[in-house]
Amino acid sequence: MFNFKKTATAGVLALSTALGGAASAEETLSFVTWQKTDAAYGAWWAEAVAELEAKHPGVTVEMTQLGRKEYADTLFTMFAGGTPPDIVHLAAFEYQPFAEEGWIEPLGPWIEKSGLDLDGWAGQETCERNGETYCLMLFYAGFVMAYNEELMKAAGFETPPSTFEEYIAAAEAITGDSDGDGIVDKYGLGMDTIRPAPVMHAIQGLVLDSGGNWTVDGKPTLDSAETIEGFAKWKAIVESGVNPKQAAGNDLRQMLIEGNLGMYIDGPWIYGILNRASEEMRPKLKIAHSPLTPPVGGTSNVLTMPSDISDDRKALVWDFIQIVASKEFQNKFADYSGNPAPRPGLDYVDNIEKDGVFAVFQEATARAAAAGVDRLPRGLELYNSQLSKVIFNETQRMITDDLDPAAVAAEIQKQVLAFD
Repeated sequence: MFNFKKTATAGVLALSTALGGAASAEETLSFVTWQKTDAAYGAWWAEAVAELEAKHPGVTVEMTQLGRKEYADTLFTMFAGGTPPDIVHLAAFEYQPFAEEGWIEPLGPWIEKSGLDLDGWAGQETCERNGETYCLMLFYAGFVMAYNEELMKAAGFETPPSTFEEYIAAAEAITGDSDGDGIVDKYGLGMDTIRPAPVMHAIQGLVLDSGGNWTVDGKPTLDSAETIEGFAKWKAIVESGVNPKQAAGNDLRQMLIEGNLGMYIDGPWIYGILNRASEEMRPKLKIAHSPLTPPVGGTSNVLTMPSDISDDRKALVWDFIQIVASKEFQNKFADYSGNPAPRPGLDYVDNIEKDGVFAVFQEATARAAAAGVDRLPRGLELYNSQLSKVIFNETQRMITDDLDPAAVAAEIQKQVLAFD
């Protein structure tokens, strides 16, 4: 089972105590986040905080920055010690253990009373657990493909690939030795092969394109024919040499912006990385839809509240959640982040006029959401970390020992069914 550490350093305890003390004042709500200092999201949160404070004179929100690496452990310690923040911000794959402990307020009655319409809200299904709604989804993104247009055209492809077969054909044509020294220095595509979570997500894209997924109706389907096909595709790619060996995501992104990688499938955040390329290289780097259908989609972070704070505080936190969920602030989210917001029906004309790439992000997100895709495996949310490690370990063995993908899939299914 996915468990957070239940011990804390003196620094963590100090933070927990300080925030617990602040929350005891009737006019002060505590809010811990890893995004306060983020250039885009921090400004968005600051506006939402200002809106709540303006709506409720005398109420102050004390927003505290905490590092992402220690974030979940610190929040778990705070909840276990009875001093949770009033406004609870967590990653989409983190809230489940808090809900299992009974620490998170079921939001169904608040949603019903306020009339908040979450129909079509991208990724909101992830916030539903055991018949209850525990959070509001703050960000859901469909994956896209960044590519080097110059390399693509030099390989004989006037447009980026739109199918798996075209994807592989383009990768094979791009891969090669450009300077004649006998060493491959241009690779067709990039997939992380050394970190469990990115490996799992890369393979998931191939599994989805084959018609499968990790689970169906919450039940593991790691040994289905479609999943086996996805594993086989990944093995073939790794063995073909079109992908750099032993490369992590950051290495691959750097190769892309330096002109040594043809294609890289990633979330919309890849766009900001492309903008770091040199003035000479940047015009060659483009964004297109993923050639894999449906694209991988991913829930990111959620907002909720503790179950054991006073009703008055819960009402204030719910007001804050409604502010964040409002059409005005969902539009602001798109403006600040450069990504579509999860709320459906927003007008993105201005965003698209400002940068046409936004339209690709919007459509990719819509495609993934409509297909019900999430990097977080439905039904196995509590075991997400374990699952990624099992998939990573067994697919590494598949390569090193040249194993049959069907046998590997059967072993993964066996291990997953034994999760406890």
